[in-house]
Amino acid sequence: MSKNILVTGGAGFIGSHLTDRLLDDGCKVTVFDNLSLGRLSNLEEASKNPNFKFVKGDILDKTALFKLFEEGNFDTVFHMAANSDIAKSHANPDVDFDNTLSTTYNVLLAMKEFGVKNIVFASTSAIYGETGVSVSENYGPLFPISHYGASKLASEAYISSFCENYGFKAWITRFPNVVGERATHGAIYDFINKLKKNPKELEVLGDGTQIKPYLYVKDLVDAIILVWTTTDEKFNYYNLGVETRTTVKEMAEMVIEEMKLDASIRYTGGNRGWVGDVPDFSYSLDKIHKLGWSAKVSSNEAVRKSIRYILDKDGVLV
Repeated sequence: MSKNILVTGGAGFIGSHLTDRLLDDGCKVTVFDNLSLGRLSNLEEASKNPNFKFVKGDILDKTALFKLFEEGNFDTVFHMAANSDIAKSHANPDVDFDNTLSTTYNVLLAMKEFGVKNIVFASTSAIYGETGVSVSENYGPLFPISHYGASKLASEAYISSFCENYGFKAWITRFPNVVGERATHGAIYDFINKLKKNPKELEVLGDGTQIKPYLYVKDLVDAIILVWTTTDEKFNYYNLGVETRTTVKEMAEMVIEEMKLDASIRYTGGNRGWVGDVPDFSYSLDKIHKLGWSAKVSSNEAVRKSIRYILDKDGVLV
């Protein structure tokens, strides 16, 4: 596979794993990242590869973005950059409008300007909102309940219109919570940090019954690459996930167990952790399974891998 790829947000959790995989597959990869969430340490292995280049910059800076495209001669853009903190955007809606929707729009403008026709987009299960049923890719109507989900859905809509207007081809991958090595935030981090401050009691938002699929990051990357390399419609869209799910209660108990503590759990009550949180989510994976892919790591195993990684890595917590 010989491709010239741009990965936006490539220094981040998922983006860096994707970058490693693309380099392993023989691609030339440029990462564009403002390092607001990403870390250069995530690209330590990638930086040893002669086919890798890192450019620090902000997608909201059109001058810098257009210069990157003018010089890059890219075949495909993997657009991974976005806000990933749903609770943060509740407090400030501009966060998702700017960092999730506007970044997508600017990337599409740059692609149009410099003749790049292929985009692989990191979307989310949050576009479906609170459905109460297991959803397929064609579920609708779609009413997201978080600014994050709304901005991802609007991004998909713009990608669709650019495909029709300018001859683009798109691969949309919608995935749930992702965990594993290099993760920088989320419930697991919150639980560990709370227990470091108070080893006797863990406060958990909600009632612990919230249940979601947690997908291992390397399984996710395998699926993204498979969708990109094996489907060929103008607009390709797939749910990516894992058949099993994990409750918040199970996650909290795993963290306490892995930290070897005898802590009690205190729930704050209610069926969700924050405004915009979907307390019970599952969706159909029949479409991606037909391509021959399914997650190798279960939801609980993925959560435990992530807990052990955080606890093992030099004792440094964020």
